[in-house]
Amino acid sequence: MKRASLLAAAAFFASSIMASAQAAEPLKIGFISTLSGPGAALGIDLVDGFKLGIEHSGGTLGGRAVELITGDDQLKPDVGRQLAERMIQRDKVDLIAGVVFSNVMMAVAKPIFDSKTFMLSLNAGPSDLAGKRCSPYFFNVAWQNDQSHEAMGKHVKDKGYKRVYLMAPNYPAGKDALTGFKRYYSGGEIIGEVYTAINQPDYAAELAQLRAAKPDAVYIFYPGGMGVNFIKQYAQAGLKTEVPLFGPSFSFDETILPATGDAALGVMNTGFWSPDLPNPQNAKFVKAFTAKYSRPPSPFAAQAYDGALLLDSAISAVGGKVSDQDRFRAALRAAKFDSVRGPFAFNNNHFPIQNFYLREVIKDDTGRMTNRLVGTVFARHMDAYHDQCKMK
Repeated sequence: MKRASLLAAAAFFASSIMASAQAAEPLKIGFISTLSGPGAALGIDLVDGFKLGIEHSGGTLGGRAVELITGDDQLKPDVGRQLAERMIQRDKVDLIAGVVFSNVMMAVAKPIFDSKTFMLSLNAGPSDLAGKRCSPYFFNVAWQNDQSHEAMGKHVKDKGYKRVYLMAPNYPAGKDALTGFKRYYSGGEIIGEVYTAINQPDYAAELAQLRAAKPDAVYIFYPGGMGVNFIKQYAQAGLKTEVPLFGPSFSFDETILPATGDAALGVMNTGFWSPDLPNPQNAKFVKAFTAKYSRPPSPFAAQAYDGALLLDSAISAVGGKVSDQDRFRAALRAAKFDSVRGPFAFNNNHFPIQNFYLREVIKDDTGRMTNRLVGTVFARHMDAYHDQCKMK
């Protein structure tokens, strides 16, 4: 009996030493982002927001030093998949984070889930991963692709616009975007639904078709460089004074506005966050990001910052032992952190339940283009696919 007790004590002591050793090792995070090409500004904000979140967590996540292994997917799904496989097989990362574009996310999902590696999406939220293909290893700390567009669909409907023209790039997030808009724009007429090539620079032909259709309003989803080009060309064609333009925050955010100038002024847009949201965490984040990077933060930086705070809370809750996957998953689900966006909780499919706001593009007192909070469209909004997720 005494020998058995000694053996049990020795085993407990050994396991404690192993757990402590693991907690002392740097946490390896594979960070996949778009860092070149027209979408680079989005990906850079994702990286910078995440790094600021680590800094505000004491330079660690859950008390563990962080080794960030960053890779540029170049907005190419095959490159993204190669990065994910390399990070898992060669770099032996503890988890993967990032991913801006949904076509890249759909390419990296299978190797990540097959290896039972946790994936924290800081942006892309394709409908497939919110519904039937939801995974216990996938968490999205940003939004489901449809949601910001659903909010604008409701706003445009409530404002009485009867005939609306829709445009987006031809990839999963573009299709989810227009699906989301139509979901809440019930009763109105969609007189055009156009999908353009991803990273298309010239929209002259599409704008001619749009003008000929004579819509009451236009709704677009064009992030990054695509948004800059479209918004400027829309104004140059004289359409801005003819037909009201609407979009999600990602088409009128701080990665785009410096390049669009007055072409975007006055446009109403919807999203989960605004730089002037009145909560202490947001005020701290906006001030610190602007000071550190000499530019205002975008929604991409905000959600990545939240992602770091989420990880810090979850890793702390498991004493740094992320290899205890069931406990770590439960700690992530609990989402015990103060979000820059206000209320935040995870749904059953590991996508956020959160507010969506109406914003207006304005110039601030310094003449800088930014967004002003107008009101709340949805409170604690759930995505449309969570009931298709059978994950327990």
